[in-house]
Amino acid sequence: MQMVLITALGVGGATVFGSLLGFCFKKLSHRFSDIIISFAAGVMLAAAVLGLILPSLEYGGKYGILFTVAGIFAGALALNLIDKLVPHIHKFIGSDTEPHNNAKLSKVLLFVMAIAIHNLPEGIAAGVGFGSGDTTGALIIAGGIALQNIPEGMVIIAPMLAAGVAPRKTFVCAMLTGVVEVIGTLIGYFAVSISTAVLPFALAFAGATMLYVISDEMIPETHAHGGERSATYALLVGFCVMLVIDTLLG
Repeated sequence: MQMVLITALGVGGATVFGSLLGFCFKKLSHRFSDIIISFAAGVMLAAAVLGLILPSLEYGGKYGILFTVAGIFAGALALNLIDKLVPHIHKFIGSDTEPHNNAKLSKVLLFVMAIAIHNLPEGIAAGVGFGSGDTTGALIIAGGIALQNIPEGMVIIAPMLAAGVAPRKTFVCAMLTGVVEVIGTLIGYFAVSISTAVLPFALAFAGATMLYVISDEMIPETHAHGGERSATYALLVGFCVMLVIDTLLG
């Protein structure tokens, strides 16, 4: 349990760390931002497949494929519902180059809410990994999510400052998005610990939420500014890094 708490704080703290970097680098170039996010997407992709989807098949036994497929589509549908309720992140990334005032504050807050809501299933993914009893795999998943949270935390800062939000309040909002991830981690851990019967479905569900965020949010955003080639290679590097780590730790 202590390891779960430490990891939960680390995953959520990565968002806070990213927000602090956001204060230092208020105007990141799209190319540099896309490379960072693509690398994180590659890490998350490997973590989702190796740490969640494949273990789901193993724990499911004879009918594991049914639980896994059902969990994948359930996770995707859940994120699809969230996307219908909140704006897409990519609509607001880079908005620091546009004129803002307090009249646009509501849009910026919706952007922050979108990140916070996306952080919940990501946290659940980390928690489910620990609930499965595979500590090594869980740490790999959490590491992938944490890497993705750093640039995510960075892009929160500039739009809020440009909308007239005080730096202190901006930092508090960024910190709260990380707290959501901590809560999600604990939910995922206890949900699986209570009933191992749902483990295959829960693993696949959590993996699907990560795959959905990668496909629907991260890849389209990193390919929208003319640097898709470098973004693609950054994703491959991230994937291979996690592949090597998983092999060495396995």
